[in-house]
Amino acid sequence: MKTLTIDDIWQALDEVKDPEIPVVSLVEMGIIREVERTGEGIVVTMTPTFSGCPALQVMKTDIADKLHDLGIDTVEVKQVLNPPWSTDWITPEARQKLKAFGLAPPPEHGGNFEIVLLDTVSCPYCDSQNTTMKNAFGPTLCRAIYYCNNCQQPFEQFKPL
Repeated sequence: MKTLTIDDIWQALDEVKDPEIPVVSLVEMGIIREVERTGEGIVVTMTPTFSGCPALQVMKTDIADKLHDLGIDTVEVKQVLNPPWSTDWITPEARQKLKAFGLAPPPEHGGNFEIVLLDTVSCPYCDSQNTTMKNAFGPTLCRAIYYCNNCQQPFEQFKPL
């Protein structure tokens, strides 16, 4: 294995894009939780957005491939579900990227879902709060479909989890 620092590995992993939202990385989404060196290789710990995430195997493969490209022969990608993934783990930079992509970022909630579920969702295109939820279920379980009554654009919101 080449001599790489843990920071080098984190930087490389920050290039691994979310397969469902390719403008953000798995690091920015808070999915990659830990990187550790073992005697024989690297162990990457990840927490998927939910246990049944359809992109789970793609993420594991992309992580391993990125580290193999760095010359690391032994890579283990470990999935943990506790603590469960939270939208609070999304970085501020990723929230801006989501908005620029046309996906309303979830509000930070600190675990208090009652407040955020009643919040108005701002349109990622015009910032209007004159929006209406059209469907609580978007193309994935973690998104809802909204409509902006001002700019008349449909958009999705990443649900607060």
